[in-house]
Amino acid sequence: MDQDRLNSISSLTSKLLRKNFGKGPQSCQSTICKQHFVIYIQGFISPMEEVLIQQGQQEQVEKARAVIIEHIIEELKGIIKVTIDREVEESYHDWNFPNNSGLLFFVLNEEIKETCNENNIVIQKLEKEIARISELVQKVPDIIHVYPLSQSIYLVERKGILIPIEKALITKGFADELKITKDELEKSYFHRYGKFDEIFNNSIKDIFIDWNFKEDKSLMAFVFQT
Repeated sequence: MDQDRLNSISSLTSKLLRKNFGKGPQSCQSTICKQHFVIYIQGFISPMEEVLIQQGQQEQVEKARAVIIEHIIEELKGIIKVTIDREVEESYHDWNFPNNSGLLFFVLNEEIKETCNENNIVIQKLEKEIARISELVQKVPDIIHVYPLSQSIYLVERKGILIPIEKALITKGFADELKITKDELEKSYFHRYGKFDEIFNNSIKDIFIDWNFKEDKSLMAFVFQT
């Protein structure tokens, strides 16, 4: 993939964030490999959000930001279509407020011919560790797929992850509350109990997680120190 096109998407993403939030990020970095495209965002908390977080209102910030980001993602789908000639089939997003970072995930309708940083030994170990930690929080996923995007970013797709009580909460209209709770709980377990530094021989910089409750699946991203 031509780096200029990726840089163009990164630049337009920064402009959209600035337009909708009144403040742009310090950096946006786009990465693509086969059917997955991500935008890693750093240094992006508006002054208003910062005040609310300091006052213990992070949940409200997350809900408000999610609404605006969904709007931005719809615009980005068109930009991606024009720039790399691919439709977006699925989109996800997550934020780590303590690290002041975020990730936008896109699953494309057709692969891009790119050389990916695949390491089968690492992938097998990562799948086992994801299953182990997932079981501590809820259950072992029915299916786990690992997608290396670069030396510093790995995506993990989990299917069949919801337990009956979670499905009941979603049915009763508590999907937003469940997502916020799962985000905090799963990240704490993956950071605290995961042996990912050993698997990758590198330190984890960020872990991002988002869910598609309707399809009972989740997309995770591990970002490592470069």
